[in-house]
Formats: sequence, C-alpha cells, structure tokens
Amino acid sequence: MLVRLSVRNYALIRDLDIDFGNGLTIITGETGAGKTILLGALSLILGARADTSVLLDKENKCIVEGTFSVEGHEMKSFFEENDLDYDSHAILRREISSAGKSRAFINDTPVNITILKELGESLIDIHSQHQTLMLNNNSFQLNVVDSFAGTAAVLDEYRERYIKYRNLRRAYAGESAKAEKNRADLEYYRFQLNQLDSARLTEGEQEELEREQELLSHAEEIVTGLAAITECFSAESGSILSSLSELRNILNRIKGFLPGGEELAARTESSYIELNDLSSEIEGLSASISADPARLAQVNERLDTIYTLARKHQVNGLDELLVKREEIRKLVQSIETGDERLAEMESLIRSEEAVLTKMASSITGKRKKSLPETEKNITGMLRQLGMPNARFRIDFSSQADFSESGRDQVDFLFSANKQIDPENLAKTASGGELSRVMLSLKSFLTRNVSLPTIIFDEIDSGVSGEVADKVGQILSSMGKYMQVINITHLPQVASRGARHFHVYKEDEGDSTITRVKLLSGDERIMEVARLLSGSEVTQAALKNARELLEAAGN
Repeated sequence: MLVRLSVRNYALIRDLDIDFGNGLTIITGETGAGKTILLGALSLILGARADTSVLLDKENKCIVEGTFSVEGHEMKSFFEENDLDYDSHAILRREISSAGKSRAFINDTPVNITILKELGESLIDIHSQHQTLMLNNNSFQLNVVDSFAGTAAVLDEYRERYIKYRNLRRAYAGESAKAEKNRADLEYYRFQLNQLDSARLTEGEQEELEREQELLSHAEEIVTGLAAITECFSAESGSILSSLSELRNILNRIKGFLPGGEELAARTESSYIELNDLSSEIEGLSASISADPARLAQVNERLDTIYTLARKHQVNGLDELLVKREEIRKLVQSIETGDERLAEMESLIRSEEAVLTKMASSITGKRKKSLPETEKNITGMLRQLGMPNARFRIDFSSQADFSESGRDQVDFLFSANKQIDPENLAKTASGGELSRVMLSLKSFLTRNVSLPTIIFDEIDSGVSGEVADKVGQILSSMGKYMQVINITHLPQVASRGARHFHVYKEDEGDSTITRVKLLSGDERIMEVARLLSGSEVTQAALKNARELLEAAGN
C-alpha cells in the first residue's frame, strides 16, 4: 500500500507531501490542475524514464519518494535476492539532477532502474486512460482467465520447466549450427591433422636440430681450429705439455728448499693433469667432427618442415605447433562425436516436451473449466454498468508451440447490442464501453491478485448518471480488498471515497504551482457540488452533494 508520496521540484510541483490511507481515495481537480502530473511523479519511482525537462527549477534536482507498506505481501525474498534491507515499509526514491543524471534507491540503497521497476510492478498498478489497449493483449487476457481459473501454482511450476526447455532448445540450436559448420570443415581439419602427424614432430626436436645445423655449417672452421690447438699441446718441441712437464720436474727438485715450494709443485702438477686431459678431449673431439654436406642437407630439410608448418598455423616454434596439433585432434574428435551429443540433447528436449505437454494440458483444462463462470461474471457486471444487452465471450484456442503461459490463445469478444454477435473487443467497443469492460476485469482481478495498490486515471470516463454511481460502488468495493486511488470528474464516484484530495494551481510570484489538499467535511461537500454544477456552485448542487456523501456513508 502507498503510505506517503513526497515530490520535490517536479513539473509544476515545488514541494508536496501526501499521506494516503486504506480503501478508496479520490483525487479531483480542474482540467490542467496537475492530477496527471502526480501520476508522472509517481511513475518515476516505478522506473519510468526522465530527463531535465521534468525539473521545475533547472538549478536544483528533482526528488520523488514513495513509502509503501509491504507487510503481508511476501516480498522478503525479493529484498534478499537483490541484497536489500527488508522492512515492513519500503522506501523508493528517485533523483534527477540538474545535469540530467538519474539515481534510484530502495531503502537508501542505490539500485538500477530495472530493480526499481521490478519492485514497483509488485507494489502498484497504474491504469491510465490509454491502458484499455491492453484488452487486446493476449498475455493480459490470459492473466484475466488465470485469475478465475486459479492456475497460479501450476503456472509457476510450468514456467520454471519452460525456461529450462527454452534454454535447452537454444543450446541445441547453437550446437546444431556449430556442428553443421564443423562438418563442412571436417575434411580440412583432417588434412591438417594428417599433415602434422606425418611430420612426426617430437618435443625438443627443433632446439637439437638448430644446434646440429650450427655445428655442421661451421665444421671445417671448427676442425681447423681444433687441429691448431692440438698442435700447441703435442708439438715435438716447445709444446705446452712438454714445457709444463719440465717446469714440474724443476719444482719437484727444489720444493724442499723453496718457501711455499710444496704448494707450487702441487699446483703445477694439477695444471699438468688438467691440460693433459684437455688435450686428449680436444683431440677426440677433433676426430669426431667432420664436414657432412648430406647430413646438413637432412637437418636443413627437417627444420624447413618445422618452420613451414609453424608459419601455416601461425604459431611460434615447435612447442606451440605441438599444442596446435592436439587442439586440431580434439576438434576432429569433437566433430566426429557431435552427432552423438545432438542426439542426447534431442532426447532431453523430447523428455521436457512430454513434461510440458502434460503440465500445459492441466493448465488448459483449468482455464476451459473457468470460462463459463468468467463470461457470466463479466457479463453480469457490464449489465450493472448500464449495458443491459452486453455479452462477453472468450474465444479459446490452442497452439502447437509452447509459450511462457502455456499453449493457449484467448480472444475477448464483446457486443453491446442484441442484434450483433460478439466480436473482437478492441475493434467493436467504444471508448466508454472499453473503460467499463476494463473496470469489470480489474474489479475481479483485485480479488484474486495480491497487489497492494491500484490507481485509476479516469477509468469512469464516458459514463454518467446511474452508471457513474455504480462505478463508484464498484471502486468502493474494490477498496475492501486493496488500496484504490481514483482520479475522477464524476461526483457520484467522488462521493464514494474514504479520503478526498483536491488538486489545484496557484500563482506564486512569477510561477504557477500545483498543490494538493486533503478535503475536510464542508470542503468536500463544496468540491462534490462543483463537480455537479461547474464553477458556479448552486444551493441545489450543495444539497445534492450532501445527499451523495450521506448515501455513500461519508
């Protein structure tokens, strides 16, 4: 229920606070006074778009805040799911800065507009004059039927399975399209894999081949250099080893007399052994290395194969090429087994379709069973609303495909005259007739739908006299089940409200400001009288106004 609405700097509203109550609340005022502006301000905290055009004072921000009582409406889960503080009262606030920046809050926690809108739709239903267009909307029509059929529980379960089914169908479509494309490329991938497998690539091969290539390319230079080194070690005269051997012998003779001689002799001996080993190793290495043009050609050819494959697959070196090979191998295997996966998904889809078919049939049965009662109730209320020959019918059909609401299609048919068979409601009914049909539907919906607040913007347009009085009775009756706020020009309806607000404009300096006043006893009589007689209130109008209010118990 809407408890309080605060509006700052919006359109013609500078500063406004309105406290609402239970039952039926009436809002009246002259045309252009700003009644619709109130709805515009309220729509901001329900997620409507806004820009700087809504600012009365372009230098300051607009703030709209609504306090809603949510206790007893099972909304705690919504707050928990969106990480919001839960309380018996929910405060929705919207701010529009002078720069056009919009911010939204729920219980002082910043939220995005989507979350604000989702909560708002659970708190309040605003029925504007153009909303009668919804009467031709299949979702709305099914919602009406479901409210009579009592399908809420089974529909919730069905929708969960339908979402699962829809996601499965989407996944299957994606996999199927992917498999089709892959099948077209399978031979190409197989060719790539065969080419890589034929190359018989091994880990570390490239590095070894590149080292061997370097050695073979400089074999002659290496052999020449090693021969020169060997000559230095083993020449018949003046070699390194013969000189060092002589030095060793001399130190061995004098080491006993020379300070530190033992250490010098040991170091010399160690150097001789090391150089002798080095000489032998170089000599052996020299013997093992030779220019081999045939082997060099083989190495170059093998490296060229590796480099060519790496360029073809756009990778850097053998390691990445080996990774690429395994990726292609897995892709080929995946394509070859893709039909199996699709078959498994098809089986799951058929299984889900069987479950959905059963659930949809149950929903269809409940809906069909409720149709006679629904038609009877709506027709009866329309006749109470001044259409004695009204006939309301629901054309019911089923469709092959599943939808979020089942497999059913409905069409509301209407006729206001005996000689005309019921036809599509939106095409045959006048504006006043559409308003009365919508009021009838909404009056029944309020009894079956847990919605805290509903607001009507001149739902009673196009009616008068006894019908207007009946509209007032219906709205008052709806107020027993929920909070009803009605904007009206009809005195018969206005007199039925438990509370009555008057919207008016007032000049303030260079500006015209919209204000709202809760009417007391005499003020209310005067306002109802104005609705009866116009701007000049007569004694007869005052008397009639008192009688209307007394008859309504106000």
